Amino acid sequence: MPDTIKERLNRGEFVRILGISRVLHHNIIQILGINGGFHGVWFDLEHVGNAFENIEIATIAARASGLDSFVRLPPTDYAIVTRCLEAGASGVMAAQIQDAAHAIEFVSWTRFHPDGTRGLNSGGWDAQYSTIPLPEFCRSANANRFVAIQIETLGALQECDAIAAIDGVDSLFIGPSDLSQNLGITGDFMNPRCIEAVEQVGAACRRHGKHLGAVSVSPDHARMLKNAGCNLFSPANDVRVINAGIAAIKETYSEFFD
Repeated sequence: MPDTIKERLNRGEFVRILGISRVLHHNIIQILGINGGFHGVWFDLEHVGNAFENIEIATIAARASGLDSFVRLPPTDYAIVTRCLEAGASGVMAAQIQDAAHAIEFVSWTRFHPDGTRGLNSGGWDAQYSTIPLPEFCRSANANRFVAIQIETLGALQECDAIAAIDGVDSLFIGPSDLSQNLGITGDFMNPRCIEAVEQVGAACRRHGKHLGAVSVSPDHARMLKNAGCNLFSPANDVRVINAGIAAIKETYSEFFD
C-alpha cells in the first residue's frame, strides 16, 4: 500500500498530485506511476460524470502504481461522498463550498457517529469488504480519511478561517480559476487581489494547523503558492499533460510541421 496523501502531509512532505478528469483510464495512471515524481492523483466528479465503476478501477490502478487518490465532487449529494470512499479513494474534496456551515455539513457526510452522519456500510473497499470489525472500521475511517475544502467562492474566502478551524478538515484547497472569476479578475492569477486571497487562506491554514493545497497554472504562480505555505501541489491535469505532450512533439519535429 502506498503512503497516503494525508500521511505524507502530516510528515511535512511537499506532496505533488495530478488531476484526472476527461481521460480517466487505468493506463494513464500506470504511466504516471512509472514515470515517478507524483505522490497521488485526484479524480474529478464535479465537471465530469465518471461512473463509480471507473473510480473503483482508477483507485486500484493508483494503489498498484504507488499512488494515493482522492475525489473532487460537488457538495450536493450525501450519497456520492460515501460511494467515493467505499470505492477505494482515500479522501474527498468539496468544490464550490459557500461558507463554513456548508463545509461543516460536507465534513459530517465523511465521518461516522459520533463525529458525523455518514451511513455505516462495510461492504466496500475501505472496510476491506466486511473483513474489518465495525468499531475498528469506524475509528480508522474517521481518523484516516482525507477531507479537503476548496476555497474558490467569495463566501468560502471570507470564512476561510472558520473553515480551517473545523475538526475533520485536513486541507483548504485553492481553485484559482473560480477564485479569480469570483474576485472579478478572471484568469489574472497573479493579480494582487488573487495573491492577497492566497495569503489569506495560507494564514488561516497556519493558524489552525491545516494544509494548504492548490492547482497551479504556471511556475511563477507555483512559487507564489509555495511562499504562502502550499504543500499539496497540483501542477497539471490530464488535458494539460496531453496538450503539453502534443506541443513538445510538434516542437521536436518542427521541420515536419508547417
